[in-house]
Amino acid sequence: MFFCRSFLVKTNFKVFFKRRCFLDSKIRIKEVDLSKIPPDYIRNISIIAHVDHGKSTLADRILEYVGAIDKSVDNKQVLDKLRVERERGITVKAQTASIIYSKGNMEYLINLIDTPGHVDFASEVTRSLKACQGVVLLVDANQGVQAQTMSNFFAAFSEDKAIIPVLNKVDLPKADPEEVKKQMLKLFEIDPNTVIHASAKFGIGIVDILNRVISDVPPPPVGRSDHKFRCFLQDSWYDRFKGATNLVQVTEGVLSIGMTIASKMTDKSYSIKSLGLLTPDEFPVAKIYPGQMGYMACNMRSPKDAIIGDTFFDKSQGSGSDIEPVVDVIPCKPMVFAGFYPIDQNEYVKLKSAIEKVCLNDASVSVTPECCVSLGQGYRLGFLGILHLEVCLYL
Repeated sequence: MFFCRSFLVKTNFKVFFKRRCFLDSKIRIKEVDLSKIPPDYIRNISIIAHVDHGKSTLADRILEYVGAIDKSVDNKQVLDKLRVERERGITVKAQTASIIYSKGNMEYLINLIDTPGHVDFASEVTRSLKACQGVVLLVDANQGVQAQTMSNFFAAFSEDKAIIPVLNKVDLPKADPEEVKKQMLKLFEIDPNTVIHASAKFGIGIVDILNRVISDVPPPPVGRSDHKFRCFLQDSWYDRFKGATNLVQVTEGVLSIGMTIASKMTDKSYSIKSLGLLTPDEFPVAKIYPGQMGYMACNMRSPKDAIIGDTFFDKSQGSGSDIEPVVDVIPCKPMVFAGFYPIDQNEYVKLKSAIEKVCLNDASVSVTPECCVSLGQGYRLGFLGILHLEVCLYL
């Protein structure tokens, strides 16, 4: 034991509601030869917005539209996999899904990242922006521009990301799209004519959003598949069967099962045991090609070795000193601290293991060992806010 301090619609939208707009020619990613998709036909995007502006619902409708999941009224927060996310109805961890979108005669691979909207999880947004070239800026047509709308916009703007503005919840009776577009023009200098009207709940605007992703977002800057292999660590989590599992994005070369890779930051080597894509369910593959995102299990024993932003390279092609890092992720500064101590000092090892698993799932948590005369050995953990602390107790 441990302790710690029927649905109503507007008449003029009736044609669009009822969830039509879903093409019969859906292409699931499992039916596509991923080696045949060139990097120029890959798009990496994040959905950013203020809390409760409809990011997860929009992600659900996109996954339904492309056929990644079956259409169902039960599809709510499909990408929110943590128990705390479903209980509280909020996103606390950025989640990725790789989908295939067919436009004309071409098939595009879109890596979609659903990000949290609460300020306590801003580090997830920062991390996601490093992995994408464009964002869907979602704004509630009823509430208008909010605090995290501005914070996320300027974070994406400073990273020079392509920004696709979308007005969500246009079906609400009190929605005022024209007034909100004036706000976006004044605050962000976004042309009102470029703003997409959408309703994630009923599937309005999904086609327009996907088409704009294809036309406005540039492909990832990657090398050829015959170059020296490099990838960077985008995310990590703990799996009780596989241990530490890492989400990576390949920038050069090909990542394949059996390859021995090394970390630039820790200089440790790992043998790739399994690979796969998140579709959003785990889909095993033998190889991951340039521009693609996928997970890898490589018997990484210590959660401390999973450093977000770390660059991995083929051990047989050189040393870490010869490898240029792909991205640079600056750690967030913790604002709230709490002390964790075991009631029985014999359970200190169990406490240490539990904290390591928490840090593997959430790299923004800082850990400092400390010792108290009255409580014994324990840890001081740093969080980005009170909600961040409360959520981590569930992990």
